[in-house]
Amino acid sequence: MKSVVGFLGAVRQGRKDDAELGKGLWRRAHDRFIRGLDRYHQVLEGFEDDPLYLELVEVANALADLSSRVRVVCIEAQRRCPSDGLDVPGSLAGVHRALSRAGNSLATTAEAAAMLRLAVGPVPVGAVSVWRRAEAVAEQVEAAEQLLNS
Repeated sequence: MKSVVGFLGAVRQGRKDDAELGKGLWRRAHDRFIRGLDRYHQVLEGFEDDPLYLELVEVANALADLSSRVRVVCIEAQRRCPSDGLDVPGSLAGVHRALSRAGNSLATTAEAAAMLRLAVGPVPVGAVSVWRRAEAVAEQVEAAEQLLNS
């Protein structure tokens, strides 16, 4: 029964996403960000015993907080310039570019966290490289918000 409920919840969420984000450019930008966030969380699995784990969870929380902001930007962009394809609307091209960069930066943040897992011995600088990349994600989300509101 649980799997049926989970499936129905996913179907409902998909319909809600279709209504709010459309099926084009803005939906893809949102979904890409969410996939990057999922990838980051997957990197943390099995890493609980590492001394850097708590710091990496802080980064995960900061990135997760950005996901609701990305959703709001994508919903508003879809409202202003509906997209059911992949054509970037000229008036919001900068918004799309910033969201795309945020998605790319999120992927490199997950990659940096994965590289920490491969480190042998103590890491003297901790998760500095992961934080730096996460800050770039936040800056790009903020840029998308500013461009949308300008």
